[in-house]
Amino acid sequence: MALDVGLDLVEISPNANPPVCKIMDFGKFKYETQKKEAEARKNQKIIEIKEVKFRPNTDTHDYDVKMRNVFKFLENGDKVKVTMRFRGREMAHLDLGRQLLERVADDTEELGKIDSMPKMEGRQMIMMITPTRK
Repeated sequence: MALDVGLDLVEISPNANPPVCKIMDFGKFKYETQKKEAEARKNQKIIEIKEVKFRPNTDTHDYDVKMRNVFKFLENGDKVKVTMRFRGREMAHLDLGRQLLERVADDTEELGKIDSMPKMEGRQMIMMITPTRK
């Protein structure tokens, strides 16, 4: 029947009993599925990880500027990696860094949730914030 019409016989569901076949133009079918996949890829959002670095003695104005960036990243739907860097004698005051990271967590409460609480990795303390979906 497919040869009479000048089309192809395409097996749609080979696992069904009996197998399901359809008479169609296979080239056109492949082209349309390729277009649908390209459209789906175009519409999906790629989540990036943005990093904001702090120091234990970051002052209020610098803190506000960095937090503005954190808010912007979270509103754009990106994950934020907050890094607290310790150098030299600052390693003796890990509690100051933890307090600053907890302050960041409190300030970003409405825009994102804490993915991983602050943890030490070498000389830096790292915390991940994931944006909450609206």
